[in-house]
Amino acid sequence: MDPDTRAASLSTSAIPFEAHRAWLLDLLADSTRRLFVAECDGIPVGTIRADLRDEISELSWTVAPEHRGRGIGTQMVVLMAASISGPIEAVVKAGNPASVRIAEAAGMRLRSNSDGLLRFFRGPIGG
Repeated sequence: MDPDTRAASLSTSAIPFEAHRAWLLDLLADSTRRLFVAECDGIPVGTIRADLRDEISELSWTVAPEHRGRGIGTQMVVLMAASISGPIEAVVKAGNPASVRIAEAAGMRLRSNSDGLLRFFRGPIGG
């Protein structure tokens, strides 16, 4: 994984391949989690994930380094947020202005700021 992605992640330590593979297999088997790969012209350019916990979908995303700055992250998150009628949230590290803009574009607003983590939230549509 590239250094910028690792730095923006909540867990910054390197993840061994087998540990990541086990995590991915567990994710794919879990009906409360959804993972999508965004493609441009058949090339994977990013991922977006929604993990449902306590009736709130936590969104997490990343865009491949060579495809950043093109609005792909915003498109992914806005589309995912639009597909979820219930509340959504995202945790963004302070100092990550791109992800702050993406969360806000998806209708989430800053709910709290503590320990270097910004928590964004959007309540249920119509609620």
